[in-house]
Amino acid sequence: MAVKSFSGTKPIITSAETRRAQALRGTVLQVCVAFVLCSVQAVIASAVDCPDPDNGGTSCTISLEKLLDRAVQHAELIYRVSEESKLLFDEMLDSFGGANLHVPSGTMCAPKTVSMSKTEIQQISDKWILHSVLILIQFWTDPLADLQVSLENYENTSSALLNRSKWMSTKLTSLEQGVLVLVRQILGKGGLLLEVSEETSDHIVSSDIESLRRGYSVLYCFRKDAHKIETFLKLLKCRQIDKENCSFF
Repeated sequence: MAVKSFSGTKPIITSAETRRAQALRGTVLQVCVAFVLCSVQAVIASAVDCPDPDNGGTSCTISLEKLLDRAVQHAELIYRVSEESKLLFDEMLDSFGGANLHVPSGTMCAPKTVSMSKTEIQQISDKWILHSVLILIQFWTDPLADLQVSLENYENTSSALLNRSKWMSTKLTSLEQGVLVLVRQILGKGGLLLEVSEETSDHIVSSDIESLRRGYSVLYCFRKDAHKIETFLKLLKCRQIDKENCSFF
């Protein structure tokens, strides 16, 4: 119960009420995220299921507009979950004495090939948009898998954070498959040939703090690049379908 102060203007909240409020917020967040995670497969499944003609399948019958809609929705959800994961990781840091692992402002996260200004983004071709999206997806595949392994080794990792890390890793691969379908639809066979990126990250860590710092950097940077993937796909959809006011992105 809230206890009134002597002045009668502000209530004093007891510690028990604070714990109940925090528990309620946690429950609401878990329910909301569970809905998001469970609905994602329905959003993207059809796009990914388009068979590859080179493997004996028939051509994809889903319209380009629907393919782009599903890819954009998928990217939006990945970005949203990456934001939630970052917040949950911040909470986990409290159990390590609140270690200061903040990434300095201005830190370069994306691969150099896709680090560009908003003005430059407006000038790139649709082919380069698809190329950039695939580069970003492939760049983060291994770091997200490593993050999942690291989180499983921490005693204080919440199940919510673990579930999100697994979800992001899995769905990033699904998004890659969907984007490859878009490449076939927009550019045709052989329209985009990717070279293996030479940019790699050092996966060797010497302590829990170093491992935490790397995990924090992965979430911090992936969140930014997930937003960039979302923006690229929205711009591509605007150019291919709407064809108006695409300078907004």
